[in-house]
Amino acid sequence: MKLALVHDYLAQDGGAEAVLRAFQEIWPAAPTYVLFYNKETAHQSFKEREIKTSFLQKIPLVKTRYQWFLPLMPHATETHELDNFDVILSSTSAFAKGVITQPNSLHISYCHTPTRYLWNNTADYVGDLKYNWFVKKGINLLLTKLRLWDSLAASRVDIFVANSRAVAHRIKKFYRRESAVIHPPIEARKFKIAEKLDDYFVAGGRLVSYKRFDLIVRAFNRLGLKLKIFGDGPEYQKLKDAAKSNIEFLGRISDAERAEVLSRAQAFIHPQEEDFGLTAVEAMASGRPVIAWPRG
Repeated sequence: MKLALVHDYLAQDGGAEAVLRAFQEIWPAAPTYVLFYNKETAHQSFKEREIKTSFLQKIPLVKTRYQWFLPLMPHATETHELDNFDVILSSTSAFAKGVITQPNSLHISYCHTPTRYLWNNTADYVGDLKYNWFVKKGINLLLTKLRLWDSLAASRVDIFVANSRAVAHRIKKFYRRESAVIHPPIEARKFKIAEKLDDYFVAGGRLVSYKRFDLIVRAFNRLGLKLKIFGDGPEYQKLKDAAKSNIEFLGRISDAERAEVLSRAQAFIHPQEEDFGLTAVEAMASGRPVIAWPRG
């Protein structure tokens, strides 16, 4: 049996990429197909894998301004050559589920969520863009077109797997498809319970707008309590500029450093609606309570 892995793109290091790394460990001989691959920002372990990219890889700006190339991504996804594979396993929150497969092949899609900016976060996504109303109107028209393609792409999947009951509900709502629920892998043995706690709280992950780190910064600016935030992303500098001196930004840290920071915190702060929430589970694996919004 020949198996191929398909992922949206490799430009960041988040929970979806952790799931892809687990798939690569289970099927080390399987090539991984992506739209593009940024070796500087993706996890270093991907350098040891066979990564196949689409024609988008040749466009100079795609690695840093990939949002500009959304109109090309459906077509680029459909150009992945998967004719010689018996099983295709896609890991996706956007495009990878739309690959073209042969009639005798099996396409299983591990869905992290139906595409957020198309289905349940469109208004926030467009509102956060720093463009005038005319450009935003054009973006809304583009998203309508992408939404139609996304519905078609979902129909190409043979079996959907959701990472949580919340995502299974969204798949049913937006794609009208049933899905099995398999939670993403957590390497609990990497985390420990500290003998002594420190006097800070902790938050972290990809610093993007929907994860609502702005709420955390505003709250701790008022409280004056110590807070450590780990991770990187497009909101990093904006958040850092808004934070007072009691808030420390750690940037991207290693797995061992993250385990140490989590284990000694008073609590983990988790205000966003997540698809699953890997970092919250890692905090609990470290014996620390999670202060969270009860959604997702």
